[in-house]
Amino acid sequence: MGTVFAAAALAVSATAGTPASAAAGGAGATGRQVYVALGDSMAAGPFVPRGTGPVACGRSTGNYPHRLAARLGAAVFRDVTCSGAETGDMTAPQRLSVLGLDAGTVPPQVDALSTATTLVTLTIGGNDAGLVGVAGGCVRLSPVGGYCRDTYLRDGVDQEAARIDGLGPRLAAVLDIIHRRSPAALVLVTGYGDYLRAGGCWPAVPLLGSDADWFQGSIDRMNSVISAASAAHGAEYVDVRTPSGGHDACRSPRAKWVEGFVPTAPAAPLHPNARGEQAYADVIHSRMGGSRYGVPGGRGR
Repeated sequence: MGTVFAAAALAVSATAGTPASAAAGGAGATGRQVYVALGDSMAAGPFVPRGTGPVACGRSTGNYPHRLAARLGAAVFRDVTCSGAETGDMTAPQRLSVLGLDAGTVPPQVDALSTATTLVTLTIGGNDAGLVGVAGGCVRLSPVGGYCRDTYLRDGVDQEAARIDGLGPRLAAVLDIIHRRSPAALVLVTGYGDYLRAGGCWPAVPLLGSDADWFQGSIDRMNSVISAASAAHGAEYVDVRTPSGGHDACRSPRAKWVEGFVPTAPAAPLHPNARGEQAYADVIHSRMGGSRYGVPGGRGR
């Protein structure tokens, strides 16, 4: 969800991507799925074994798109998710860096789409909102001190909330382009999960209780923006926040789907671990089953 973890992807070993034929053994679909996965690091799965694609993208073969493709038995699967991606990187080349060094670019993610595409998943918005940077700036090593949330107030207006609200039109434009390129595709847009329980868990995750609630509230606000834009622009919103309740970064290593600042499982800080990526794939697959378009199916407009 942040460019800092694209840089950290030096530790991810780049391996060959999963060919479409490898995904074809999964169950669930009865037709020929041409599946394209778009999005940021929540979808890419940095540090979740095993790495694939550009190192700076932190893309994993254990991310939710790969797991979903296997479950669907996708005939064709293209995963172009990349850590650090913003809405603008869907339609323009994304510049990559590793430890501050230029790592080139990757093409616009929508270039992976075609008229043959039957399924698109999209997870985007966290970097537009700058949420990983916000969380980092809210770290407090002492329980005594000012609240981080107060630093975002200008004349009584929450600047982070305003930034999140600005995501709506940008996401809407991306969805319109997706539909133009893949008019028959079912487009599923995920939100973001439960990162911190009410009141937080300082010092395990070193955000003060009030800041933890404000941070999760900001994520929830972003989910609402994503949901509204999806509904207005012919896409289906997938709620991962509700099913991830009780699996936040404050939980035990065996229970949590997302890691804290010091991960206890292979994953980037404040990102889903392998358990979380699997859970998100399950949630999306279940949502497809309840979709009016069905599994596998395309969509009508």
